[in-house]
Amino acid sequence: MELTDFLGLLGGLALFLYGMQMMSEGLEDAAGNRMKQILEKLTSNRILGVAVGAGITAVIQSSSATTVMVVGFVNSGMMTLRQAVWIIMGANIGTTITGQLIALDVGMIAPLFAFMGVAMVVFLKAPKIRHIGKIFAGLGVLFIGMDMMGASMVPLQNSPRFIELMTQFTNPVLGILAGAVFTAIIQSSSASVGILQTLAAGGLIPFSGAVYVLFGQNIGTCITAVLASIGTNRNAKRTTLIHLMFNIFGTIMFTLLCINLPVTQWIETLTPGRPSAQIANMHTTFNIVTTLVLLPLGGKLASLAEKLLPDPKDGMVIKPNLQTLQDDWGKGHNVLGYTAIHTDALRQEIERMLKLAGENLERCYNAVLHTDRTALQAAEEAEEVIDGLNRDISKYISKILVHNNTDQDVAVIEEYFLITGNAERIGDHALNIGGYVDVMHRKAIIFSELARKEIEEMREITRGAIYKVLHRENDITKWLSEIAAMEQQIDDMTVTYRENHLNRMRQGLCSEEACVLYAELLTDFERIGDHVLNIAQAYSKIGIQN
Repeated sequence: MELTDFLGLLGGLALFLYGMQMMSEGLEDAAGNRMKQILEKLTSNRILGVAVGAGITAVIQSSSATTVMVVGFVNSGMMTLRQAVWIIMGANIGTTITGQLIALDVGMIAPLFAFMGVAMVVFLKAPKIRHIGKIFAGLGVLFIGMDMMGASMVPLQNSPRFIELMTQFTNPVLGILAGAVFTAIIQSSSASVGILQTLAAGGLIPFSGAVYVLFGQNIGTCITAVLASIGTNRNAKRTTLIHLMFNIFGTIMFTLLCINLPVTQWIETLTPGRPSAQIANMHTTFNIVTTLVLLPLGGKLASLAEKLLPDPKDGMVIKPNLQTLQDDWGKGHNVLGYTAIHTDALRQEIERMLKLAGENLERCYNAVLHTDRTALQAAEEAEEVIDGLNRDISKYISKILVHNNTDQDVAVIEEYFLITGNAERIGDHALNIGGYVDVMHRKAIIFSELARKEIEEMREITRGAIYKVLHRENDITKWLSEIAAMEQQIDDMTVTYRENHLNRMRQGLCSEEACVLYAELLTDFERIGDHVLNIAQAYSKIGIQN
């Protein structure tokens, strides 16, 4: 094999991997956050879960990418461990589509796919069309790379040493080991299976040896998910373990079948004289049969993973936060589903911030009602946490926007940014209310019973409004109108309480200092209602976008 052939092999492999990445990015851009919605509809339906896993993987042609996505979803709490089992099984079936396409010699029209895709990306302006074009271009580049690899391997047909090396893989252990190691290095079973098909098509490896390499490739593809699970929670690691157990079980089962039964001969008779198709058929058979055998045992697989990787003895479950995801950002923000993972983590942190702001508002109202300076100190500490969350979330949003070009996802993230700002302002107004305690304590101000009753009513409606925002309903229009009615009620109460306040002033029922303080408290109360409505309107727009 001359240097030019070796460079051609590397170039072909580079195009193959780059084409696969283009397809994955195109699908990510086209699907965006809807990937989460698809997976949320799975519930516990194992058949639907397998079908969705197979479908996603068939499109992106990478079980590794799907598994990494699933690991991320489990880590973020978007998916349960038992849902992940079915997706992984389906992913192993879906990844076989690449081999079948190669066996059909789709590469003959690969340049047409590449041209169509590039033309759609360059000349058309509609974002969705451009995303689809990226998928087509990736598919074309993928097969052009495959053809380059095949052409560069032609001289190896006359290399006795290489042919002798390939015949060594008829030994099951050597074949499985070689397939696992090579696939782990390039981190793509689709690419390694494609290379194996190219070798077989050129007569460089017998089908009897190729099957064991193929089985090993199914194990080697797990390395990507293993790497992705580093630093994740225990359930995400269990997801990776299930993927590994699935492929190890399938490899052991099919190796024993091939040794004791004429399985390879049966597969050969399906497409005689076409080694590329024979490998594709064996790959498909391997994953479908293994899935059918393990499908009734999916729950057992999850339970076994839980036993092999038990929870920490203290029972604590570490949940991901924005800092963890920011630290892991470089591990694959281009992986399918990462936008959904990060957007969902962002949503969780914003809701945590809003909940903290609501709790602090409750704390501050109580501080005013009971002139409790201890409660004020706790509120000040909580406000520091809220401000810290606001800074972290703002930085995180800017990072997502830099790496995201999808208009729909950008619009959603911008709404989250508005929600963050309004939640932070609720926290500020809450602290303003709590801060009146110092003045009350210093000047010995005591609110009248009527004023205290009005403050109680303020506390109740603001508590209810924030609770309503945090517990969104399927009917967004009805939900938004109910919050708008609550905000209007806050405005009406503010007007009424101001009039009551003026009457008390005229009657001399409250001191001058108390009157000033109460007027400022009403202003904060009204502003909190405005921010709650702003948050609800932003959430309603997110619901429409999704």
